[in-house]
Amino acid sequence: MTKIAKIMLAAALVAPGAVAVAPASAQVGGVAVADPQGAVANSHAWQAARTQIQTTYAAQLAQAETRSRAIQAELAPMVTAFQTAQRAPNANQAALQTQYTAIQTKQQTGQQELARITAPAERAQAYAVEQIQGHLGEAVQNVVRARNVNLLISPQAVLFLQPTADITPAITTELDRLVPTVSTAVPAGWQPGQQQAPGTAPAPGTAPAPATTPSTRSNGR
Repeated sequence: MTKIAKIMLAAALVAPGAVAVAPASAQVGGVAVADPQGAVANSHAWQAARTQIQTTYAAQLAQAETRSRAIQAELAPMVTAFQTAQRAPNANQAALQTQYTAIQTKQQTGQQELARITAPAERAQAYAVEQIQGHLGEAVQNVVRARNVNLLISPQAVLFLQPTADITPAITTELDRLVPTVSTAVPAGWQPGQQQAPGTAPAPGTAPAPATTPSTRSNGR
């Protein structure tokens, strides 16, 4: 996998959305820890979707990697020249500002170019992840009920953790049951946020979420 692909696929899981979990009523469970991002990242559906995206958009990702290296090569002498001028005695501040602005402009232009190249793959990623996230709340609630958990916290809030208190793998297993596959073929007109949680009616004036298209893909953790 190219560096660009790794960055993109990791970024797709950075903010999968908050999962509000109410304490299970009339239960005397304990405290558990769960990482929703990790649960989604380890799901069979995401692993298969990631492989499919890498294959479908291989040309664009390779092009982005090539352009990224070229842009860095173009920036390197500009940065070196700026640093050299900056260290010179009585450096001309106006000239330094001009150089700095040129570097910033080059970086921004390069980022915009890379974003255009990788946009189709990023859109497919967002669509795949959102389909899984639509089942995340249900998966968490199912595991919470099954394990009699009355308080669920994030790993960032933990100072000490017994391995048995981490229910992230159980949530991943439940996600695999609820959403074994997702589609990476983005429907025309789809926008992020259109997926509905299972059993949730679309908001007035919005179209129903596109149906998931099961498919067979290679998978690897």
